[in-house]
Amino acid sequence: MSAIKLRVDYDAARTRRLAARAKDPDQVRRLLALAAVYEGRSRAEAAELAGMDRQTLRDWALRFNALGPEGLINRPPPGARRCLSPQQEQALGALVEAGPEADGRKGVAGWRCCDLQTAIAERFGVRVHERTVGKLLKRLGFSHITARPQHYRQDVQAQVDFKKASQGRWRAFSLA
Repeated sequence: MSAIKLRVDYDAARTRRLAARAKDPDQVRRLLALAAVYEGRSRAEAAELAGMDRQTLRDWALRFNALGPEGLINRPPPGARRCLSPQQEQALGALVEAGPEADGRKGVAGWRCCDLQTAIAERFGVRVHERTVGKLLKRLGFSHITARPQHYRQDVQAQVDFKKASQGRWRAFSLA
């Protein structure tokens, strides 16, 4: 059974030197397995030394041949594709800044995720989960903390006068 075909610009000694300087432990393990292949060991022996399957060693060897030692480092997965384009995200940010009344939703004090979910579906034709709306708002720099609601007929001056009068009575009561 023949070993794997590897790059000719590397050999066992150079691969082991790279493994000694590498910071990623998985890359070190893969480099040492490839060094064993360079030394003439079979694919099964080299894979067993590195604690992997023969097919896995073959896959890493192909990446090593194509990309060199950097190809042996795990790449982070790309993750889910974003549901809104950058322009749509900017438009959503402007909508959130303007508030629900600017969108024609009368009597609503602030945006809720379910309201924004509906607005996104209406404006952009994209259906997203409520949790996704929250993540999107966080990515846009918005916070879930809101100001304390204030009744529209609330008299601010009456509150200030009440606080001033109450403090004097409270001090008089506590000193007695």
